[in-house]
Amino acid sequence: MKRSVAVCGSLILVVLFAGRLPADPPPAAAPAAIELAVGQALPAIAAVGDDGKPWLAAEHVGKKVVVMYFYPGDFTGGCIRQAVAVRDGLAKLEALDIEIVGISGDSVETHQLFKSAFGLKHTLLADPDGALAKQLGVPVQNGARVRTRNPDGKPILDAAGKSIMVERKSTLPRWTLVIGKDGKLLSKRTKVDPATDADEVAKLVADAK
Repeated sequence: MKRSVAVCGSLILVVLFAGRLPADPPPAAAPAAIELAVGQALPAIAAVGDDGKPWLAAEHVGKKVVVMYFYPGDFTGGCIRQAVAVRDGLAKLEALDIEIVGISGDSVETHQLFKSAFGLKHTLLADPDGALAKQLGVPVQNGARVRTRNPDGKPILDAAGKSIMVERKSTLPRWTLVIGKDGKLLSKRTKVDPATDADEVAKLVADAK
């Protein structure tokens, strides 16, 4: 009988001790999502550039007009047309004191391959989980698997002679945001023609001066 009591007493102590164990710390809060509207200030955002280094908006906004164009993904038809249009119109954009960056759910490595294949000079930001897009209210959809191709439309091959396939975790819509030198959203375009977007942005910025 005494042995039973001792055992029960031990169990009670264990239960009481367990009840005083500290709770797991709450997960780190994700950046708050906003529906960025024209006239609002761009929040502090960051991503990774195609050079593998952090790209911080605070280091760019206020120095130039920053154009951020979101696009579905590297090596897809419309996105190739849009990137090439930016490439061909880059001198005109820079003459207007514009810094333009493309953003998709592709990885840094895929961006590097895309830039090399099409001779792109502007920065591409990697947003593989759609975190940056969500922070600015840009909708995010499931990713995709895409075959790479060169300007002639032929597959890009790896060292073994096999066609290179790339995967992205998230797919973003084709939106273009224009942030003025005052750090506020000058334009939010959610219906974009990839072939004419660069020219339209240049006209918008020129007219706003």
